[in-house]
Amino acid sequence: MTNESREQSSIPILETVCPMPDIAQLIGGKWKLIILQILIFKGMQRFNELRRKIPDITQTMLTGQLRALERDGLVNRKVYAEVPPRVEYSATPRAMALEQVFLSLHDWWVEDEKRREPPV
Repeated sequence: MTNESREQSSIPILETVCPMPDIAQLIGGKWKLIILQILIFKGMQRFNELRRKIPDITQTMLTGQLRALERDGLVNRKVYAEVPPRVEYSATPRAMALEQVFLSLHDWWVEDEKRREPPV
């Protein structure tokens, strides 16, 4: 995007304040995005369901990422007083507001794949 097209955009570009570092802290990294995608589009999940849907993540990493997402207000954690304990995770309204971001990324990917396909 050229400077001229940025200036014509309806979204103001603030040169002094950029939220990208804060956004990256909240949702950055491979695992947080995958966890959020599952919770936003598949709904509530138990810990082991998430683990099965993300086969390369370790239990320690999943626990840490869920705690960070919970701390940042993106994931709700509900513990049931049962034996064995049952814990469910779901996306908060703050996380659900990212749905359009994920859909836009998906659309970008589809279009990019079309551009990258060799001509037939």
